[in-house]
Amino acid sequence: MAMKPGMRGGRRQPMAEINVTPLVDVMLVLLIIFMVTAPLLVAGVPVDLPDARAKSLPQDNTPIQISLTQDGQLFVDRQPVSPAALPAKLAALRQARSDEARVYVRADQRLDYGRVMRIVGEVNSAGFRKVALVTDGAASPAPAP
Repeated sequence: MAMKPGMRGGRRQPMAEINVTPLVDVMLVLLIIFMVTAPLLVAGVPVDLPDARAKSLPQDNTPIQISLTQDGQLFVDRQPVSPAALPAKLAALRQARSDEARVYVRADQRLDYGRVMRIVGEVNSAGFRKVALVTDGAASPAPAP
């Protein structure tokens, strides 16, 4: 009796190959489902909205700008402010603006880092959470020492 390939001692040897055909079938079905449902998620339902005389509520999205010049002058929205009056000015702005108000801090590059960070700390302690330092993006990198 001759042995067939894949048989050892009358027993079948287990097949060691992975059949990827069912995996490909499932992936193609999922691809078709996503292709059909994706446009439905983006498109909205057309609704004919009624007209109203009421205007939208005014929203002040302009950021608060704090500027520090090289000679130490401090400006809040282009108005000069003394460093001692800054916390009161920021508190007044905090009351007038929403919680999501943005604050841009602009400082001369020759100023002391600690002085700029004191201003940022005052802004943070006034309750503003969206604080950004403004830079000039055109500057080239500093040469290596």
